[in-house]
Amino acid sequence: MPRQVDHDARRSEIARAVCELIAERGIEAATLRETADRAGVSMGAVQRAFSKDGMLRCALDHLSAQIKQRATARIETSPEPKSARTLLTVTLQELVFADPDQRVAARVWLAFVSHAATRAEFAEVIRTALADTLDLIVWLLEFGRSTGEIRDDVVIAPTARRLQLLVDGLTQHVVLGHTTAAAAHAEVDAAVRELTGM
Repeated sequence: MPRQVDHDARRSEIARAVCELIAERGIEAATLRETADRAGVSMGAVQRAFSKDGMLRCALDHLSAQIKQRATARIETSPEPKSARTLLTVTLQELVFADPDQRVAARVWLAFVSHAATRAEFAEVIRTALADTLDLIVWLLEFGRSTGEIRDDVVIAPTARRLQLLVDGLTQHVVLGHTTAAAAHAEVDAAVRELTGM
């Protein structure tokens, strides 16, 4: 009998390989052949699963899934997992990609952003990711308002935008070694404390 292939696991392994290649040598290094070698699969398997652009987009989806998994794990083990402040702080900190085990994710994200400057189709993917992130931050602020944790005088939409800009800027500074993970997390903490008045 032919061996059953776990297509989801294979796509995940290919996405991980793409991310590693991009983090090490940039987007142009993530060729079908290099990706197949890194993932330990045939080039035909990669071609059947993705076009080159589809492979890169899957890598971006892989990053999003990692953020969600990490944030969920941190929130569930926090002292106040249902607190809006916890949800907002942890989510923003994860979006910075500051921790040492997030360096691959940070480099990949910045490589995608750089690539999007000259590729319209990638610019659209990045804009969608940014819009989704902004919507999430707005929701978290509104949730915090409903629980009484976010101050009544905080204007939600522009505040969400400023938080997103803070996170994006911190990512760049961490990757370039201009600031540390601890300092980046402290900046997020301070921003959230200002909104909660705590």
